[in-house]
Amino acid sequence: MSTLDLLVLFGTLGLIVGYGVYKTLGTNNMQDYLLGGNSMKWGTIGLSVMATQASAITFISTPGQAYESGMAFVQNYFGLPIALVIVAFVFIPIYYRLKVYTAYEYLESRFDNKTRLLGAFLFLVQRGLAAGITIYAPAIILSTILHWDLTYTILLVGILVIIYTVSGGTKAVSITQKHQMAVILTGMVVAFGFIMYYLSPFVSFSGALEIAGSLDKLNAVDFSFDFEKRYTVWSGILGGLFLALSYFGTDQSQVQRYLGGKNTAESKMGLMFNAVMKIPMQFFILLTGAMLYVFYIFYPSPVHFNENSITELEAKVPGVTAEVLAKHEQLSEQRKAAAIAFSQSGDLTNAKEQLQTATQELEANRQEVRDLIGRHDASIKTKDSDYVFLTFILNYLPEGLIGLLIAVIFSAAMSSTSGELNALASTTTVDFYKNVINPNATDGQYVMASKLLTALWGFMAIGFAFMAHQSENLIEMVNILGSIFYGNILGLFLVAFFVKYVQGTAVFWAAIVSQTLVITLFLTTDIGYLWFNLIGCAGVILISMLIQTVRGEG
Repeated sequence: MSTLDLLVLFGTLGLIVGYGVYKTLGTNNMQDYLLGGNSMKWGTIGLSVMATQASAITFISTPGQAYESGMAFVQNYFGLPIALVIVAFVFIPIYYRLKVYTAYEYLESRFDNKTRLLGAFLFLVQRGLAAGITIYAPAIILSTILHWDLTYTILLVGILVIIYTVSGGTKAVSITQKHQMAVILTGMVVAFGFIMYYLSPFVSFSGALEIAGSLDKLNAVDFSFDFEKRYTVWSGILGGLFLALSYFGTDQSQVQRYLGGKNTAESKMGLMFNAVMKIPMQFFILLTGAMLYVFYIFYPSPVHFNENSITELEAKVPGVTAEVLAKHEQLSEQRKAAAIAFSQSGDLTNAKEQLQTATQELEANRQEVRDLIGRHDASIKTKDSDYVFLTFILNYLPEGLIGLLIAVIFSAAMSSTSGELNALASTTTVDFYKNVINPNATDGQYVMASKLLTALWGFMAIGFAFMAHQSENLIEMVNILGSIFYGNILGLFLVAFFVKYVQGTAVFWAAIVSQTLVITLFLTTDIGYLWFNLIGCAGVILISMLIQTVRGEG
């Protein structure tokens, strides 16, 4: 990176962190520290909710997901608007009426303390691991692409987040997230604009869409009833609904964003903003990945986007990739010629077949490279989709804008991680420290405990990041982790809301049995992971009703 890019990168990050610290100086009571003094308006809430969910993984991994597999991933979000309406009109009024700091306080008022602690514990396990992933995911890729030491990249993200999250609590998180989302969305629009600018000498936007569609990169909807398919309309509407219900309704990292609103109306409006904007945002990011695929038809593409993998392979077995590299260049030229013929030809059927054949041959050659890497060194990562977008940024954007787009990745990592650390500390303070360990402490002592726990969780997340292993696709890794736990947590809340005769002991053991079942299914079957949200939730509801009936107290 150039000096200008580094100035833009660190200047952007420094301004955001400094502004968040400055605006929240003097935050010294629990109401201000954990709920932002209930002063936030719907715009800040909406952007903060969006920023907490849209981690760096979203902006690194999602374009690569579309580049490799098309836009089917957008179906993951089809249930989200329905879920947000339910959360806005069912969950929010209850939380505000009870004046809770965390969602899990409600479980004690409805059931008992052990059920509250179980819900809080499941959240801490899931979100604690996820916080490490949200730091590790961008760090491993950025360190590879930028040739920075992984240790320093992880520490940069982690320590910056700890500084402003500890200093200002929820308000600092929400204020910084608002500005981070502005940087993120601006950066994505700029990147998309440059992709289309580079494509314009070869093909129009509609022509690029035709090429992408002919190569199955725009396949955003699948009505299949195959339960082993990860993304279908049905898994998105049903599994995605339960995932989003649990995430936005019971995950403290999101609940804390809207509990800081001035009133229920502001909180509801913040969620409705996400209900309207989330799917279009994800669609746009995936479309960027699909257009990147078309871009690399007309411009030279690496045979493997993680070029360090090729370098490592060549160092171990010199000359092993020479043949496939030469073949890649030849096939790339053939595919480019076929794409030009397709965009200009009146005989679309024949031109389309030529383009598809050339693409299949090129992808087969790329797979041969991945197989070579795997055969000669199993420790080298063969999956390269997470490197597609960053490769474009570094090779094709002008100086200054490269720094801005890298700042986008860091900002997204910081925004999601700050929300997670803030929620982890709040839950630990309110549900364990105040509830069990020291119920008679002063307000100031609870704020100090929250700050210390925020720092502790921050350093634990950094530790998790150092221990993390690479996944095939990082955006899927986070959703899989959430799906294993979220359904069971949601089940606790749905029983609390709607199954009034079930008591604490029944739902407590139902949640443990259901969680065991989900983990067993995950380890032993090939069921699409989104379905675990439905299975876990249904398991808690049905088993708790059965236990309560057998106990004869319903």
